Amino acid sequence: MGCGSCSTGGGCSPAGCKSNGSCLTNGCSKLDVHDWLSHMDMPNNYKPFSIVEVKFKGSRKEFYHNNDNIYLEAGELVAVETTTGGYDIGHVSITGELVRMQMTKRHVKEADVTKKIYRRATPADVDKWKMAKDLEWETMHKSRTLALELKLSMKISDVDYQGDKTKATFYYTAEGRVDFRELIKKMAESFRIRIEMRQIGMRQEASRLGGIGSCGRELCCSTWLTDFKTVSTSAARYQNLSLNTLKLAGQCGKLKCCLNYELDTYMDALKHIPDNVNFLKTEKGDARLQKTDIFKKIMWFAYPREESWIPLPISRVKEIQQMNRDGVLPEDLGEIIEVETAPVKVLDYENVVGQDSLTRLDERRNNNKNKSKNKSRNKGPRPDGQAPAQAGPRPEGNRQQNNAPKREGGQQAGPRPNRPEGNRQQNNGPKPEGNTQQAGPKPEGSNRGNNRKPNRPRPNPNNPNRNNNTPPPARPE
Repeated sequence: MGCGSCSTGGGCSPAGCKSNGSCLTNGCSKLDVHDWLSHMDMPNNYKPFSIVEVKFKGSRKEFYHNNDNIYLEAGELVAVETTTGGYDIGHVSITGELVRMQMTKRHVKEADVTKKIYRRATPADVDKWKMAKDLEWETMHKSRTLALELKLSMKISDVDYQGDKTKATFYYTAEGRVDFRELIKKMAESFRIRIEMRQIGMRQEASRLGGIGSCGRELCCSTWLTDFKTVSTSAARYQNLSLNTLKLAGQCGKLKCCLNYELDTYMDALKHIPDNVNFLKTEKGDARLQKTDIFKKIMWFAYPREESWIPLPISRVKEIQQMNRDGVLPEDLGEIIEVETAPVKVLDYENVVGQDSLTRLDERRNNNKNKSKNKSRNKGPRPDGQAPAQAGPRPEGNRQQNNAPKREGGQQAGPRPNRPEGNRQQNNGPKPEGNTQQAGPKPEGSNRGNNRKPNRPRPNPNNPNRNNNTPPPARPE
């Protein structure tokens, strides 16, 4: 059986749930509490605490009475009582004395707990609960379509079905009040269930949906943060942060809750920093404040039309400030302290896992280009007209005897060596009619091919009349 706090609402696989009911696959281990009393043995006459904490989808947790003294462990599915009738299915999160501490933390009294646990969830209860969870995604999209048709300024962010599939709670966000009476009528006709509309804030919506923050970790509101305190822009000013709404806003569109985490430390450090120190008056001129390091207790000042900043300790700043109040102007800011700057460490990373370089493809491509260039250079003719040099001596068996006399065009007069007799073509007699090449002399004006131009006489470079179009004299036979 899957865990009941899945943010997806469908329940995860049994392999993804730990023994305490937190899911590993769908990321729904929200607001889990470690039972640090589980390994301790209780006294013999100890009566276990009868109230059990049960968690449901999202971060919703409630307390129930275990009147029948059912033995329950963390992570078990139980059927519990609801206020509107029927039953709901949830996971047991905490049992024993730790529940008493959680009730004290949340300011819940034992008399306020009225609902009880019916039984352990049976297979039929689990099947119906899973079918109800499978309908949540489709129901949410249909309800959004109905809200758009009625032109309501609201956003339905999540739907939570009851375990017996008789009721659904719709969570929505809106800037003001919304009249959704007509919407409830249409949704009741289409879904055939009881409907409850519940408005939540932007931070509650982010805690229910979850996500990854700019720090790279899961949102604090969906993992461990339970109370949402107001965050103002003054928290960013005290910490010397730029007032950029894109950087200071979280997933919910509001200021990040983590701005309050270090605010107390900054407020304690600011107690030692003097107030209203915009400039210090000296005989050299007015030195204006440029920067303040509240943890190192150093303040930087600069004279007008000078680029260099002068660091001063807080004690010297208070001294000059008191002198200015008494009407005394010092000659200059005084002794300048040396601010130590930590050297930048250059880390040498070693490739210990055998990862490939990002430029390996470019290097391989350049190597292939160089190889192709070298091959083309070896194959091309030399500038002196000689044949390209061979890489090594050729074997004796592959050498050809070129002792035969050559013709005028540079071809050998004799037959080609090592040529089989069957492949030789006899050009002594006339060829068949289908061949276009004739063994004898070609007639005038004949073409070599159908698409070729007729043979034209080429000009003779030795002829003085080469610019004329007159053909050269015929050679004697």
